[in-house]
Amino acid sequence: MKKSLYLTLLIALIGFTESFAQGLNFGIKGGANFANFAGNVEDFNQESITSYHAGAFVELGLSSKFSIQPEILYSTVGSNLTFAGAQEDFKNELGYLSIPVLARIYLIPNRLSLDLGPQVSFLMSESQNVDVSDSNTFDFALAGGATLHLLGPLFVQGRYNLGLTDVKPDAEVTNRVVQLSVGLRF
Repeated sequence: MKKSLYLTLLIALIGFTESFAQGLNFGIKGGANFANFAGNVEDFNQESITSYHAGAFVELGLSSKFSIQPEILYSTVGSNLTFAGAQEDFKNELGYLSIPVLARIYLIPNRLSLDLGPQVSFLMSESQNVDVSDSNTFDFALAGGATLHLLGPLFVQGRYNLGLTDVKPDAEVTNRVVQLSVGLRF
């Protein structure tokens, strides 16, 4: 009796592992960021910057219509700033190690999905014009967008990141980023 119970449990475990492994995909992605600051910007004028992001992800398929996708990205964001009365402007570019964890809801299985979830980011670098100590080293955001799988492993993705924490300790500004990506899923 014990042997048949162990055998049944072993077969169930192997079946569960096999079904889960079929929903496990890895990939790489990269693309353009269109970033700006939002919030209390009375002392200066700002314009968006175009920068980049690149990284890797794991997609954990839980069903044909739902998966979880954690990512690790290097992403540069920021803004071009001109202070009131100043002749010069400067580019405040922040380099973050970002970790979004997205719930992916497939509208068309394995083809089109809506993606939504939190993102935590850690400041790694800042443009030469500004000292890193002038910025907060942690950023929290909500990320949302859509992914379209094209041919084979190729996909395109659009995402909006809404920053919820202040970028600077002495200014009430947050990051706003539109990301356009291309990638490969294996």
